[in-house]
Amino acid sequence: MESNDALYDQASTIFSPDGRLYQVEYAREAINQGSTTLGLKYKDGVVLIAYKNYPSHLIEIQRMEKIFQIDDYIGCAFAGLSADAQRLVELAQEEAQANKITYDENITIKILTDIICEYKHAFTQYDGIRPFGVALIIAGIDQTGKRLYSTDPSGAFLEYKAICEGAGSADVMTHLKNVYEHDLSLENAIDTGLKALQKVNKKKLNAESLEIAIIDKKKKFYKLTNKEIKNIMKKN
Repeated sequence: MESNDALYDQASTIFSPDGRLYQVEYAREAINQGSTTLGLKYKDGVVLIAYKNYPSHLIEIQRMEKIFQIDDYIGCAFAGLSADAQRLVELAQEEAQANKITYDENITIKILTDIICEYKHAFTQYDGIRPFGVALIIAGIDQTGKRLYSTDPSGAFLEYKAICEGAGSADVMTHLKNVYEHDLSLENAIDTGLKALQKVNKKKLNAESLEIAIIDKKKKFYKLTNKEIKNIMKKN
């Protein structure tokens, strides 16, 4: 005999008697198993930091990407299934470009996040499809200021001052609650993020396993090179 729970996890359109969507919860578990990724607002922008957990030394770690540029002032990082992330990143890039062509201005972070989450939510409403097993952290600067959002497989999203997704995210968030300050400098924001990541990693962090991107009011979106990350690691 099947357990009662098993009767309700065949599709994301079926609610259990206690109001749960098991397929959405399974998608969230895929995120919790993913590599740790975080974002922090600082005084002049937003920092994204991703830890690349590679299973084999034969992998070209420098070719692995967990942070992507969406527009001049928008970037995103992900935790969860990389194939799902690629589709959502492509959608975000297309929407950003379409907005620029149509209205001759950059898309706002809130509108872009709305579009992504409407798309994610649609995959919880029909039979024969599954929710996206990925959390996108969308960060950027627009006319309303600096913005940092995290998106859920259900299609829900929230804005944060600092957010972490992936393995050990609960411990990282507890640490950030205690140390995060509103007006961090860029250097202090990166340092805070790296120390938070180290809290949940048994191995010492190294430059090859890290990806860092910055969205700054003056410099727009840019990624730190491996050499720049190594110099930062030497100071810590």
